[in-house]
Amino acid sequence: MSLNTDVVVPVCANCGKEGDNVNNICNKCKVTTYCNAVCKKVHKKKHKKDCEEHVRLAAERAAKLHDEKLFKQPPPLEDCPICFLRLPSLQVGRRYQSCCGKTICSGCSYAPVYDNQGNEVDDEKCAFCRIPKPATNEEAEGRSKKRVEVEDPLAIHRLGCDYRNGESGLPQDYTKAIELFHRAGALGYAEAYTNIGFAYHYGEGVEADKRKAIYYYELAAVMGSTISRHNLGIEEENSSNYDRALKHYMIAVRGGYSNSLKEIQDLYSNGHAAKEDYMKALQSYQAYLCEIKSSQRDEAAAFDERYRYY
Repeated sequence: MSLNTDVVVPVCANCGKEGDNVNNICNKCKVTTYCNAVCKKVHKKKHKKDCEEHVRLAAERAAKLHDEKLFKQPPPLEDCPICFLRLPSLQVGRRYQSCCGKTICSGCSYAPVYDNQGNEVDDEKCAFCRIPKPATNEEAEGRSKKRVEVEDPLAIHRLGCDYRNGESGLPQDYTKAIELFHRAGALGYAEAYTNIGFAYHYGEGVEADKRKAIYYYELAAVMGSTISRHNLGIEEENSSNYDRALKHYMIAVRGGYSNSLKEIQDLYSNGHAAKEDYMKALQSYQAYLCEIKSSQRDEAAAFDERYRYY
């Protein structure tokens, strides 16, 4: 019979006792074990140096894992359900439809709506589900309420914005707004966490707290928010952490955030980034434009600034 060498038997660091009863762990490093509190106390001075090393290594591992997650390129926005082109990251480049809960691009929102026979129909209908657009504010609010009730994160986020801004007939209520942003963020909507980050950054409805602002920016950035990603780059640049700032800006540029491209240009001009970095950023942004550009979207953008998509 072969012995199982993978089994680790706990050993008291002070007296050497072995066995499952050796389960009193150092409260600080969470690594070293003792058979009882007495052995832990007796061994405290001898353990101090090793304990500090365990804590240091644990902090390094945690920071490495954190950065691996933080600097991973998030997936792009989904495609427009009508033209099947990638949705632009710019907010005005896409439209949320409260009737069906779909988000369509500005080009498809602007384009004429056709029936199943190819005939142009009333352009006051949803381009996706063909339901007529709401005729009154009450009807619009009713549709939004239904989307909130079915846990639609975009609808919940929009309601949060209304409370934050005191719009759509609602009183300004920062507490209610942040509550709704948390709810939408937990359901997967990145910009909800961005808005919580803004609240802590500027002290809107909460006490200003830079650490909490960065925490929520990071949550949003990992989920795909280019605005939060850019904000993290700004924070790192202000702290002279130019390498980390460049990483954030690069990810934001790949996601279509043009302001980050300008920041990389400034880093290059000031000697904090290489020419190759700036060229790579330009190529990434051009690749993004190739994915989102269409004649229909261009036509909409030329008609009105509200349809601009890059």
